[in-house]
Amino acid sequence: MAWVLKMDEVIESGLVHDFDASLSGIGQELGAGAYSMSDVLALPIFKQEDSSLPPENEPKHPPFQYVMCAATSPAVKLHDETLTYLNQGQSYEIRMLDNRKAGDIPEINGKLVKSIIRVVFHDRRLQYTEHQQLEGWKWNRPGDRLLDLDIPMSVGVIDIKTNPSQLNAVEFLWDPTKCTSAFIQVHCISTEFTPRKHGGEKGVPFRIQVDTFKQTENGEYTDHLHSASCQIKVFKPKGADRKQKTDREKMEKRTAHEKEKYQPSYDTTILTECSPWPDTPTTFVNNSPTPAPTFTSAQHSTYSVPDSNSSSPNHQGDGTSQGSGDQLHPSATIQETQQWLLKHRFSTYTRLFSNFSGADLLKLTREDLVQICGPADGIRLYNALKSRSVRPRLTIYVCQEPSRSIQLERQDAGSGDNSNGAIYVYHAIYLEEMAASEVTRKLALAFNIPLHQINQVYRQGPTGIHILVSDQMVQNFQDESCFLFTTIKAENEGFHIILK
Repeated sequence: MAWVLKMDEVIESGLVHDFDASLSGIGQELGAGAYSMSDVLALPIFKQEDSSLPPENEPKHPPFQYVMCAATSPAVKLHDETLTYLNQGQSYEIRMLDNRKAGDIPEINGKLVKSIIRVVFHDRRLQYTEHQQLEGWKWNRPGDRLLDLDIPMSVGVIDIKTNPSQLNAVEFLWDPTKCTSAFIQVHCISTEFTPRKHGGEKGVPFRIQVDTFKQTENGEYTDHLHSASCQIKVFKPKGADRKQKTDREKMEKRTAHEKEKYQPSYDTTILTECSPWPDTPTTFVNNSPTPAPTFTSAQHSTYSVPDSNSSSPNHQGDGTSQGSGDQLHPSATIQETQQWLLKHRFSTYTRLFSNFSGADLLKLTREDLVQICGPADGIRLYNALKSRSVRPRLTIYVCQEPSRSIQLERQDAGSGDNSNGAIYVYHAIYLEEMAASEVTRKLALAFNIPLHQINQVYRQGPTGIHILVSDQMVQNFQDESCFLFTTIKAENEGFHIILK
């Protein structure tokens, strides 16, 4: 009796569906997408004429693919989702790949897209209480974020933004036609969200999810294109390496038959397609009438910050003693302390220190601030409180020469003795930048001269000639040089300063 199965009998039995579903699961782990019927033509059970499905039943081709450079666990069964172990705070690369076929989504050609990367809970029970869980974590880890982007390591990411109220997400723009890699750092560990049980703890799994959007006609990135995610567990530093090694050793002890039930460990993790995260960009970013005021450019301590003389553009000094001064005084009220924190770019901690007066904040030690704000921001806040200024690159002493009429009055009063009453008082000018513009600005501050009224600064040279003060001239000033200066009216409303 010949054991030959006809194609329609196989389909009726459901064998093709089960086999194809199995191959699809394996194909996703290999990053090649689901297998089609044409991929299994070598099997004798199928006939050539029935080997392909209709075009409308072909699996959807994703426009993008995200690959995280971290190995998957070998202790995962064939039909289960992959699991990847990460170390807390370690940078992991996510490669953002353009996977479009020719003619797919032509409207984004030559344009940027926006991606939001999140670390979220895998368990649905924790998803329902996510807000409470994250608030509790924030209380225990003030000043920290669950997810950060390692900007110096990342490639091709533009306009990186973080939201102080969304500690588990970062967003950025990128060009699909260019090489793009986002390096992420996860700072929460899986056991932080697990209640203690008898015999120890078992960490909860997280998910890394990437949602990508294109720009709409009104310029907002709200048109959803693609979403993908993967399952992870986060361990204390080097804990992921030990867990990976333990899983590998356990698998080596299993028999060959048992090993067939488990997936091999892959060097990279392919994020699989999923539904977009419920938070749309509109609610995530623009949650107020003004254009994204709560979603500010990344200002984490690892990244570049404005110079010491600048302040937040939204919080300029208001003319009060605290608003205009750089040093926080013990007598500062709670409101003045809040203004000082905002001015010195500590807006993230204004809520944390909402009941602190100047005296309360100044009583905190360096160790206290590091514990509260983390090492980088804690040290920065400590230095700001102690008014530790940067040593100037150049110091010059400048005195405004009295007018001719005042000199004559002094000479008459002193009977020709120029020493009586002719005491010149000099101001110290500390230059952090060896630039002519810095000299002009510091002169205006020291002598209460409106900066916009100073047209040029000259130095008097041989035979009384006037030489324009340039950056190169300032760089050749000797440290602690002394200058007298006079002012002469210019043709317009301003005037010139002449250094002698």
